[in-house]
Amino acid sequence: MSSTVGQGQQAELTARTYLEQQGLQFVAQNQRYRFGEIDLIMRDQQTWVFVEVKFRSSTQFGGALTALSAAQISRIRKAAQQYIQTHKINAPCRFDMVAINTTDIQWLQGCF
Repeated sequence: MSSTVGQGQQAELTARTYLEQQGLQFVAQNQRYRFGEIDLIMRDQQTWVFVEVKFRSSTQFGGALTALSAAQISRIRKAAQQYIQTHKINAPCRFDMVAINTTDIQWLQGCF
């Protein structure tokens, strides 16, 4: 396992723990489809929350907040749509991002 993969998994665990501390309920992790992946799926009361986790060890190139591209957003939305259809979810949904830099966690709700 590469150190990048290990850092990514650690960042997802950090994000999950952080969101649980904020009152969200964990549902699933690393839901993969041929066209995209959802890092975390959580519930915020009745709302399903699809979470993209970004980790950067340096803010040199803008940090984790700037690491989400339009193409990635499109893939995440397609993956979430597949998850919603497969699990027959009929409830409000939201897309959040948790940006983790070495010492900082930022949670953006409904950001895309």
